[in-house]
Amino acid sequence: MRVIVINSGSSSIKYETFDLNGLSSASKGILERVGTPDSRLKHRWLSSSGTWKEIVETRPVADHREGFSFIFEVSSRAQSGSMETEVFAVGHRVVHGGEKFREPVIIDDTVLRTIEELIPLAPLHNPANVRGIKVMQDLLPRVRQVAVFDTAFHQTMPPMAFHYALPYDLYQSAGVRRYGFHGSSHQYVAKEASRYLGIPFDKLNLITLHLGNGASATAIEKGKSVDTSMGLTPLEGLIMGTRCGDLDPAVHFYLARKTGRSFEEIEDILNRESGLTGICGTNDMRDIQSRANGGDAQAALALEMFCYRVKKYIGAYYAALGSVDAIVFTGGIGENSAIVRNKSCEGLAGIGIIPDVRRNNAADNGVREIQAENSRVKILVIPTDEEREIAKQTIEVIEIENRKDSTIGDTMSSHKEHNDRK
Repeated sequence: MRVIVINSGSSSIKYETFDLNGLSSASKGILERVGTPDSRLKHRWLSSSGTWKEIVETRPVADHREGFSFIFEVSSRAQSGSMETEVFAVGHRVVHGGEKFREPVIIDDTVLRTIEELIPLAPLHNPANVRGIKVMQDLLPRVRQVAVFDTAFHQTMPPMAFHYALPYDLYQSAGVRRYGFHGSSHQYVAKEASRYLGIPFDKLNLITLHLGNGASATAIEKGKSVDTSMGLTPLEGLIMGTRCGDLDPAVHFYLARKTGRSFEEIEDILNRESGLTGICGTNDMRDIQSRANGGDAQAALALEMFCYRVKKYIGAYYAALGSVDAIVFTGGIGENSAIVRNKSCEGLAGIGIIPDVRRNNAADNGVREIQAENSRVKILVIPTDEEREIAKQTIEVIEIENRKDSTIGDTMSSHKEHNDRK
């Protein structure tokens, strides 16, 4: 039996399947450019010899329904048995759960309608998530589907952290507040840190830094998210690949007056043309570092700005938590860029955060420590695995539901036996 994890985007479908026992990855892939004549599928699977094999195919794919059919067809042809057989459950990454969902849920008509009602909070993401759910419900009608929300882990934030200083009515009538994202990633690496450090999850204080094309920081107190850098949308907080991060809100109005552009155009600039791309023309940190080393001033500025913003959030969240067991770097940049990790921690010796250059530069895999011997706070690099976390939560919520059904069944049987004796 297997669990399928789906991340359905506006023009892409990312997926991974896990064996139910042990949660080992069995296959994974991504279909890109959905809706174009040259949609590209890269499918990888673990062969019987224990090695990963790969197939890449391109063909026209009109929509997500055709996309999933394409994925199933290729997986069946490549593996001599489709990934849709013997499916225990399907876990869907859903970006925005608002205040409605604090934990994963089995999807029914009510849940699906609620996710659709939250589309105004995530107009770029939730519609695609809904499309993925509906197609998989049609393709696998007897398999339970579970929604796992990016925002759920952050629903433990206290009001002082999630409220904006706006008229309170806007929170009540329009749901304007900080929600946070990347919840599955922050939760996964926090659990891994708990295991690695030998500190119970409910006693652990962490600052987790998910640094990639999308980037966010989270303050975790006793295993719960108490603050996070992304807000109502994923635009707030750290500098990202194409997103600006924290910004004076008056910039929107100034740009509208100065340039004559619509708010929709400005929103597009802030989300797709800003961040690292806006400063130096690329969102690839490897290229930025290479260019900066070669004397490119714009690339050097982008690198410094990125790390400076991370450092500010480390300091702010240290103050919010009071004590920190570890700083955790994860995500494509966080896991692979020694320069970013070092620059983000430079100058923080006063609060007990001291990186070790040699350990930081070592190209090790898995969980590793990179702090100096005299650092009071551990500095960890932990590879994230959001898909595995979604698979775990999918299994857990179904097992909880199964136990409930079993309890109800036992109770009904007990009542029947009692009545029969009477």
